Amino acid sequence: MKYRISPEYRTKLDDFVKNIRDYFSKNKDTIHKARNELKVIPFKEFSTVVKAFKVPNFINKIAYTFFRDSKAKKSYEYSLKLGDFTPKPIAYIEFFKAGLIDESYFISENFTYDFTIREPLLDTTFPDREIIFKAFANFTLKLHDAGIFHDDYSPGNILVKKSDNGYIFKIVDVNRMHFHKLSRDDRAKNFSKLWASEEALKTIATEYTKNAALDESFVDKTLHYSLQNKKIKNFKKRLKGKEIDW
Repeated sequence: MKYRISPEYRTKLDDFVKNIRDYFSKNKDTIHKARNELKVIPFKEFSTVVKAFKVPNFINKIAYTFFRDSKAKKSYEYSLKLGDFTPKPIAYIEFFKAGLIDESYFISENFTYDFTIREPLLDTTFPDREIIFKAFANFTLKLHDAGIFHDDYSPGNILVKKSDNGYIFKIVDVNRMHFHKLSRDDRAKNFSKLWASEEALKTIATEYTKNAALDESFVDKTLHYSLQNKKIKNFKKRLKGKEIDW
């Protein structure tokens, strides 16, 4: 086993981290299960979210053991870089079998959100919809100005919590990140995976444009990249015989 725990949690959560497989297997509070599985697991006064990554195939085991950081490690280290943009990272843990990486986990504090950005994107009657979109645009601008490009900036990865002062946003699923100065094109492209309607995306992009001091052509560029992404995804769906979705 190899692990790293944030100094902030070391004394209180060391036992939890070292025995994460037992805590994970006994807990039944799964909040997501697909390729990877996420569970909310309480420990002492803490509420944590634990992500268990799918065990890699043999080729990837070699890659993650000798040539690349595991997804668990990247999630932890990227979360440290992201700071307040994401829930607080607690630890990552890697287990090895026959000298190769096997199971791996990433632990963060549980951010109790009210909804994801998906709900207001899909529901035209969602309360405060336009206010949320404008707040989200400004959150994204701060993210971009900090040199952060989330490679999977999709609706389910953007958590939203209502507060007395407005809305708080956090990004999750952060093992695919890029850190560099973002170009105008990078900024416009980063909205494309939202799969937003033209009306919703125009509201978001217009607010972003205003506060980023960009010209209005940025809105058209954002809409262009969104439509381009939809066309590519729907073409792939048609090839698989699936129903397309605009």
